[in-house]
Amino acid sequence: MLNSSPEKAKGKPEPVDIHVGRRIRMRRVWIQVTQVALAEAIGVTFQQLQKYEKGTNRVGASRLQQIADALDAPVSYFFADMPGAAAVGGDDRSGQKKLQPEIMEFASSDEGLALIRAFSRITDERVRSRTLGLVKALAEQDPS
Repeated sequence: MLNSSPEKAKGKPEPVDIHVGRRIRMRRVWIQVTQVALAEAIGVTFQQLQKYEKGTNRVGASRLQQIADALDAPVSYFFADMPGAAAVGGDDRSGQKKLQPEIMEFASSDEGLALIRAFSRITDERVRSRTLGLVKALAEQDPS
């Protein structure tokens, strides 16, 4: 049964639109493409791309395919780890846990992407382990 959402009538973005927008931004920043460059590649203004990334404007199917092509990602990438979404057939075929919304938000932030990018360049396992230990210790400290 189809019914209209009262939230949409008030102009609030749907959670799926916010999620897809975050995934667009995360992929774009990860591969170091500017908003202007991606907007030009898909034939929209950078302001329109900003609205897509914030979830303010819904991305249509053909536009999402253009974005996927420009960012060299499958369309399914933009729906991966969506909170509250059941996998087709009721199982998670990847066998992996879904990312929590706060993790997705962090990973799509400038700081999160910078941290992930820097950490992934550390090749020495001992240094990676010690860095992780340091970050965990800092996170456990009482902020007061």
